[in-house]
Amino acid sequence: MFIDPFGRTIDYLRISLTDRCNLRCVYCMPQEGLRWQPRSEQLTVNEIVRVVDTAAQGGVKRVRLTGGEPLVHPHIVEIVQRISSIQNIEEVSLTTNAMLLERLAQPLADAGLTRINISLDTLDADKFKRITRGGEIDRVWQGISAAEHAHLVPLKLNTVIVRGLNADELPMLARLTMEHAWHIRFIEVMPIGNYGDWGNGFSAPQDRYVSVQEMCDQLSRFDLQPESTPIGNGPARTFRIPNAPGTLGFISPLGEHFCQNCNRLRLTADGRLRSCLVIANEISLRDALRNEKPLEAYFTQAIAQKPKQHDMMAAIPANPQRGMSQIGG
Repeated sequence: MFIDPFGRTIDYLRISLTDRCNLRCVYCMPQEGLRWQPRSEQLTVNEIVRVVDTAAQGGVKRVRLTGGEPLVHPHIVEIVQRISSIQNIEEVSLTTNAMLLERLAQPLADAGLTRINISLDTLDADKFKRITRGGEIDRVWQGISAAEHAHLVPLKLNTVIVRGLNADELPMLARLTMEHAWHIRFIEVMPIGNYGDWGNGFSAPQDRYVSVQEMCDQLSRFDLQPESTPIGNGPARTFRIPNAPGTLGFISPLGEHFCQNCNRLRLTADGRLRSCLVIANEISLRDALRNEKPLEAYFTQAIAQKPKQHDMMAAIPANPQRGMSQIGG
């Protein structure tokens, strides 16, 4: 079993399948995009499966597929099918912008996908197009419908809250839980590779942050009641509007560290194992994979490097080598 130096059990692996994305969300990627990694530098399907197999032998039970946008990976259904077939893997989930979900929801469910998280940062179609730099919100709603039809539930919607952008929509987004059995999760914006200018009409870097405490204050009219956190909600603190079928979650990487409960490792699309989203230490598995070396020692090394906690605010002035879309979120 994987245990880090602070006694935390590591049983969760997040895998970025690709750095490519079909949107350019302002808090995630520059308008001009990024230089994509050559396909030859990214892990193959067989290599991804071998990593997960090693992780499962060490006690990893849950795998989440991310990107970039994981649904643009040409072999996404095969990856889900093969990972879900690995002994000891109990859950395979995925985070997506839903642009391609309408046609893929059922094949993914048939392949063994357990749950799905969908990014939705606004309910306004014009604002959605601005935030995503060209996305169509109707495709998100079509993807949500397809996911529900494929029984990829409970459905989770992730909303990054930014002052001057969508903070005014908190009540409208919260009301979705009164109409649907969805888990809406409000996330503090994180300063990882996105602290520069987002362009005309967007807040300055120092004005974007909205704390979870402020979010809760804005939603006080709803008389939120604490709930036990649903399985798979990770670091979210969960609440329910009385009698609502859905729940609200708050994820506060800055306002309230949840590092003490961190149970995860991250694998980048080019095969680098990270023990923390913020701390830049990486251990390359790609060369080991391509030289047919055992991977157990590399996992042990990564887990030994896992910090007690991050200091995300201290990292703001630095220019990180990878942005959120390159790490896997």
